[in-house]
Amino acid sequence: MKAEEPGAGTRAAAAAGDAAAGGAHAEAAGLPTPVLGLGALVALLNLYLNLFATLPELWSSALHFGSFALLAALIHPLARGPRERRRPLPFAIDLVLGGLAMASAVYLIFAEDALYARGVRFSPADWLVSAAAILLALEFARRSTGWVVPALVIIGLTYITLWGNFLGGLFHFPGLSWETMLFRGFFSGEGMFGPIARISATYVFMFILFGAFLVRSGAGDFVVSLARALAGRFVGGPGLVAVVASGLTGMISGSAVANTVSTGVITIPLMRRSGFTPRFAAGVEAAASTGGQLMPPIMGAGAFVMASYTQIPYLDIVAAAFLPALMYFLSVAFWVRIEAKRLGIRPPKEKLPGFASLMRGGGLVFLISIGVLIGLLVAGFTPTFAAGFGILAVIAASWLSRRPMGPKAIVEALALGARNMTAIAMLLIAVGLVVNVVTTTGLGNSLALMVTEWAGGSLLLAILFVALASLLLGMGLPVTAAYIVLATLAAPALFDLIARAELVDALAGGTLAEGGAQLLALFAPDVDLSGALEREQALALAARIPGEHLHQLVEQALPAAVVTATLLSAHMIIFWLSQDSNVTPPVCLVAFAAAGIAGTRAMATGFTSWRIAKALYIIPVLFAFTPLIGGEPIEALRVFLLGSLGIYGLSAAFAGHGEAPLRAPARLLYGGAGIALLWPEPLALNLAGAAVALVLIAYDWRRSRPQKDVL
Repeated sequence: MKAEEPGAGTRAAAAAGDAAAGGAHAEAAGLPTPVLGLGALVALLNLYLNLFATLPELWSSALHFGSFALLAALIHPLARGPRERRRPLPFAIDLVLGGLAMASAVYLIFAEDALYARGVRFSPADWLVSAAAILLALEFARRSTGWVVPALVIIGLTYITLWGNFLGGLFHFPGLSWETMLFRGFFSGEGMFGPIARISATYVFMFILFGAFLVRSGAGDFVVSLARALAGRFVGGPGLVAVVASGLTGMISGSAVANTVSTGVITIPLMRRSGFTPRFAAGVEAAASTGGQLMPPIMGAGAFVMASYTQIPYLDIVAAAFLPALMYFLSVAFWVRIEAKRLGIRPPKEKLPGFASLMRGGGLVFLISIGVLIGLLVAGFTPTFAAGFGILAVIAASWLSRRPMGPKAIVEALALGARNMTAIAMLLIAVGLVVNVVTTTGLGNSLALMVTEWAGGSLLLAILFVALASLLLGMGLPVTAAYIVLATLAAPALFDLIARAELVDALAGGTLAEGGAQLLALFAPDVDLSGALEREQALALAARIPGEHLHQLVEQALPAAVVTATLLSAHMIIFWLSQDSNVTPPVCLVAFAAAGIAGTRAMATGFTSWRIAKALYIIPVLFAFTPLIGGEPIEALRVFLLGSLGIYGLSAAFAGHGEAPLRAPARLLYGGAGIALLWPEPLALNLAGAAVALVLIAYDWRRSRPQKDVL
């Protein structure tokens, strides 16, 4: 590789930063004027619905659908080619379809009272509008992300109306009339305008808009500059910059793909220039960008979706998510360091940005707006209110930076946020129809029983089934939609299995609450529950409890904190596994986006990102079998430290390199130590693994000392 003159890397990085800084402006300004104007109006309408309006939730969700459907008609036109778009007929069709979607929302508002006055009997207009609205929701979801969700909706709706009656066993459903199906899907608060649409219209929209304002304000510059200042001095510095920058950007962007294309244009060239291979650079960026959705306080709006779905307080979710997210980013950083050591990449000798430069380059905007957001959330304000004031804080703080936001910038940020939200809104509206089918038929409970039966009571096998399902769903769904579908279908099964394990521990430890003991005696009158049971006896007793009674029993037998932690663990497992399609072949869109920037083969990059992001599959197992979530802080910290060291051991074993090259015996020792560190119990095994791993690392570091690296 040709050596560059001193300072060339700095100037190139600065040039890349300047290019990325104007990216959001160019992205928004590059939209056609009608789309730019309509996007801003749609964003303002939804801001009004969230912050000022006092409309019923059903009406607000309907207007959310109608406005974004109108925008989707222009952003995702029927005719995709540039020549076809100039033809008046396709454009007119798009406008008509978008207008019909908006008209259906307005019709619902004015027709709802008359429908109930008739005893919920449809008029011809009700039939026409409700059917058209559902078909339009499916069409715009298809245009946005493909056929997966529309196909699921079609299968679900025909199942409850046409062919469910012909199935036997758990899947038998007597059937609904078409009128009832259309009522539940359109007019009630259970279908396309149900809880999922409400999540889309409130939490998801507000935080995607907040992220758009941050990006447009230039705070993205600060993220990359801060990452360079924090990580640039270490071995593999440019790769660590990608890890830090992607983590900071991903938590506010709401999209791993958007994260990749925004930070990747800077970090991937930096990594290549320092000596990393293009494919590895792209893999690191894809893996780090995927982790951005796991990082509190926003988690790409995932924390708020989970809070709404589980009724667990937002602050509890954020507190539980921090250590696992940090462990994931450490796992990616381990791969960067190991690869840098293997290639002999020295720490970069470049002048790193100072504090004053960071503050002028968007630091104040980022810190003030994020501080206002978190402060309001901690103070007990609703996430919607906090996000609204966070947006105002972005605008106000931007006047302290080099890039103050005037009216034009505000309009562009509104349009950018609306455009980023369009596909998600259409998808979540359609997903609401799937969730309605599941809740109407009780299919979720049936599938939970099936998963439990297939897994044979094994929690590990159940997690494997969920991982496979998430991979298949993730090929056609974004993370939030995949999480909602999987949580509806699989969370009850995971909750039951984890709850049974907690119940066994309570029985074996003699800590069963009195109310739980009385209820359990109904199922086991022959067992003495006055004291602790043998573990085998506790396992047999827990297995005798029918699934339909388990929830009630667990709530009576276990402390409320344990029940909440069990529910959170089940949902967090699903949320983490919902991310895997980003980096797992054959369809890994984040890796493909990174490959496009790096100029590498898409599928090969996918396998590289999958290898680097393997903690995405390891850490959810820790949720199920260790106190990493819901345990005492000291216990969670112990699992975090030992687990992080274990992941380093496994990474070194896979790579054949740690601080120095490894031969076969050392690789086996590293692998064994890693498994011992990650094994849930006993503690003695964890400590033995830690001792072996630390001795190996110290020995390898001493072997590598002649290179005179910095830490």
